[in-house]
Amino acid sequence: MPFKDKVAIVTGASSGIGLATARVLAGRGAMIALVARSMDKLRHISKEFPGSIPISADMTKEDEIRMMVSETRNHFGRIDILINSAGQGYDAPVEKINIDIFREMFNLNVVGPLLAMQTVIPIMKEQREGVIVNLSSGTALMFLPNMSPYSSLKRALASISLTAREELKKDNIQVNVVYPYMTLTDFEKNTIKEAGENQAEPEEGRGTLQPPDKPEYLAQKIVEGIESNEAEIFAHDWMRKIRP
Repeated sequence: MPFKDKVAIVTGASSGIGLATARVLAGRGAMIALVARSMDKLRHISKEFPGSIPISADMTKEDEIRMMVSETRNHFGRIDILINSAGQGYDAPVEKINIDIFREMFNLNVVGPLLAMQTVIPIMKEQREGVIVNLSSGTALMFLPNMSPYSSLKRALASISLTAREELKKDNIQVNVVYPYMTLTDFEKNTIKEAGENQAEPEEGRGTLQPPDKPEYLAQKIVEGIESNEAEIFAHDWMRKIRP
């Protein structure tokens, strides 16, 4: 699809993959609603995006998600693209998963993106077109010790995404799910980990780990995947072969 003058909501836009994706979309002529929790960061970042708007929203709060969508539509008059990039990791062995933390991560990594989808879908149906991109994780394609909390949530999001793709294709709304590899962001630093546990890392099949990707690389893959309307966008082709 052509991106010029399209309106894109990008969550998690204050850093990492979200910010990199916003930059690529803006470079193609899209107008961006930059969404994250910190308004101070967003105001600073928005200076490099002419015509963009910063929106502070916590993706675990339903009222803030709905406000994010309504504010974007009120400002731009339409919504063409939703990029659900916000998220946080939680690593723990199954027997030590903290249920309260897991519920919180469920709200952020699954319920939040789902609510954002539910809020933009009627708008996109009215427009008779739209794109929704949900970021899953390469860990959703594997069974890695200590990573079941995060990988299970990202697998759930992938399932929701691919089902929505089938449901919405009659409405000319495309849904894509993205599987990033390890990426050079603050994600690992912000991941919640149960103390004293050694964390596993994704492997290239059973082989040696390859270097982490730059967020700009994945952002480019996302935009190329939107253009080609791939159902599943893999950071690397080898990841297609490791699905459980």
